[in-house]
Amino acid sequence: MSVVNVSLQVIPVVTEERIYPVVDKVIEYIQASGVKCEVGPMETTMEGELDKLLDIVAKAQEICVAHGASRVVSIVKIDYKAEGVTMNEKVYKYRK
Repeated sequence: MSVVNVSLQVIPVVTEERIYPVVDKVIEYIQASGVKCEVGPMETTMEGELDKLLDIVAKAQEICVAHGASRVVSIVKIDYKAEGVTMNEKVYKYRK
């Protein structure tokens, strides 16, 4: 399978002071998963095989609930093309 990009934004329904700690748990999981990822101010973008990335998205929902969210709203973006797509090809010219 080709390399794809998946961006994930989780919005856990918790008290305001708990939002960042819950989101941090999801980011920790993504980073520990071994996939290439970049954390941004609004979402985390991952690079890898689609099935593995979608498994991470599913687990992110469970992590939020396990850490106190009564509900989770997630925004997922997928960039897929048959020959593969990388984060670097999109942003290399903006990096210093």
